Amino acid sequence: MFKKILIANRGEIVSRVARTARRLGYPTVAVYSEADRGAPHALCCDEAIGIGGLRPADSYLAIDKIIDACHRSGADAIHPGYGFLAENAEFAEACAAAGLLWIGPPAQAMRSMGDKAGAKRRMLAAGVPCIPGYQDADASDQQLLAAARQLGVPLMVKAAAGGGGRGMRRVNDLAELPAALVSARSEAKAAFGDGTLILERALVGARHVEIQIFADTHGNVIHLFERDCSVQRRHQKVIEEAPSPAVSAELRTAMGSAACAAARAVGYVGAGTVEFLLDGAGRFYFMEMNTRLQVEHPVTEAITGLDLVEWQLRVGRGEPLPCRQDQLEMRGHAIEARLYAEDAERGFLPQTGRLLRWRPSSLVRTDHALADGCEITAYYDPLLAKLIAHGETRAEARRRLVAALRETVALGLTSNKAFLLGCLEHPEFSDGRATTDFVAAHFTDQAALPPAAAALAAAALLFLAQSTARLPQAWLGNWHSGGQARSLFALNIGTVKIVPLASAHYRIASGGNSLDVAQLGLSDEVLHLVIDGLNIHIPYVWKDEAQLHLDIAGRNIRVVDLGRHPPRTENKSGDGAVTAPMNGRILAVLVTEGQTVQRGAALLVLESMKMEHTLTASRAGIVAELKARVGEQVAPGKRLALIVAEEITKDLAARQLEI
Repeated sequence: MFKKILIANRGEIVSRVARTARRLGYPTVAVYSEADRGAPHALCCDEAIGIGGLRPADSYLAIDKIIDACHRSGADAIHPGYGFLAENAEFAEACAAAGLLWIGPPAQAMRSMGDKAGAKRRMLAAGVPCIPGYQDADASDQQLLAAARQLGVPLMVKAAAGGGGRGMRRVNDLAELPAALVSARSEAKAAFGDGTLILERALVGARHVEIQIFADTHGNVIHLFERDCSVQRRHQKVIEEAPSPAVSAELRTAMGSAACAAARAVGYVGAGTVEFLLDGAGRFYFMEMNTRLQVEHPVTEAITGLDLVEWQLRVGRGEPLPCRQDQLEMRGHAIEARLYAEDAERGFLPQTGRLLRWRPSSLVRTDHALADGCEITAYYDPLLAKLIAHGETRAEARRRLVAALRETVALGLTSNKAFLLGCLEHPEFSDGRATTDFVAAHFTDQAALPPAAAALAAAALLFLAQSTARLPQAWLGNWHSGGQARSLFALNIGTVKIVPLASAHYRIASGGNSLDVAQLGLSDEVLHLVIDGLNIHIPYVWKDEAQLHLDIAGRNIRVVDLGRHPPRTENKSGDGAVTAPMNGRILAVLVTEGQTVQRGAALLVLESMKMEHTLTASRAGIVAELKARVGEQVAPGKRLALIVAEEITKDLAARQLEI
């Protein structure tokens, strides 16, 4: 038994666990890093204790600090959430040694499944079908290269430890393998402290289907059906649903049985997920087991009506599972979308900054730990929130999720909201045909979209409203006749002229085009317009008097009045300047000043939000300037290197000799 729970994590999972614990009468303790001081997750528990450090290694990954927080608060149980130390066997053992109850699986089970190479060997012994690959003890680059030649391509390079897509690379040509091994090993080492790698054949056109299992200390093991997690970017899940459109009743039984066998093979206890790849012929293959509660567990809760965190707490205090396998049933369909702080138009680069306005939808369940003014930093995962829709049918759940996403307001930094809407409304997803290749086939290498006409109209009228608000009241009814208010706005998205036609009715012209616009209403948060007969509601928020953010079809459009904020000079693509695309930390510098490089050559490795990003040369030439230092934290736009054409360098050298 236990009396008080410390939640060793951050963000929405803290809020999620605290909600169930509170309902069951357990007080909770949150921990927070220096970067998370004042974060909403620290306010949703009964107590909150600072554990210092900006980086995860100095806070949420610091076992001694978390155990000390337990002792200071009087907590006698730890719920690890997901990520960070959730699958760390040493942490579980340290909790036991400190007299704390670990609400999770046994350390040995985590150790068995945490090592992907060892896990695959155990699964093969237990008769669970596995993807062909290489997972032997000798994981040197030389041995992996030899194994790859035997397996053939396409291949997946995967970290033996951890999960979440870190340390994973797809290789379509053996010539790509050496670089993929270096990159994957580095990322795995940084994320999990272990750079060991394995190889697997890449299944083209497969589905990612996982089985939620639960086990207790009395020998009972059951499964709670499947989730389809095929829609992924960078090998990380974006949209999940239950049940899978590709799984029949017979296949569900077979996969569930295999998942339960996998759990029994390692003496599993608690919540876990066994992940499979499902090919077009209905054959499934074990990938890995996540020995924790999954990010996507809410879709299982939606179709079963169960609270999986409550089950975790009950199993943790020694109770048997609340029901048998034959007592479980599915009800309807559920789909979850993960809202990330990332730019889908720029290779899903993570975004940092202040969330100026957050308004979750009232139409669906939204799991989050956000508030107006939250700072999204480069230190942690870019996940903002999860939206979970449930319906009697898949079509109904999908429609509700689309409506909820449109209603959700997240302004101040770029998110993947428009991308999620594009996925959910794509015919391939709507028909239930999406595989793991879905995003790569339809949503990569997208050109940045120009600002919509609605953005120009909304921005112009909002700046107009701002300017007329400063005029004497006598001018407000007929501002244009006196010539006192501005009618021309030079904005970063275009120059806009406003011509009043009647009360709240305007012609808005930009770049030779014009729109007929009627303003139906204006609140502190939403502008209501009719543009060429179409009724449009546009959420907005002011950052300052010269800058605002608009939500246009799910895109965060930043609009600046250049009359107040002069434009900054930016580096043009291809000019040889290498700048930081985001907040991050320099992990590696791969070149030296004076070195000759080819276009596309790797120059630097930048870490942001637990992912590595390689910066490359936009032109061939010589590294004339290098301002990056390993370990340095850099802001977006900072110039890190300069590549100049070899001819220019030779010309400069010749001139110096002449002098």
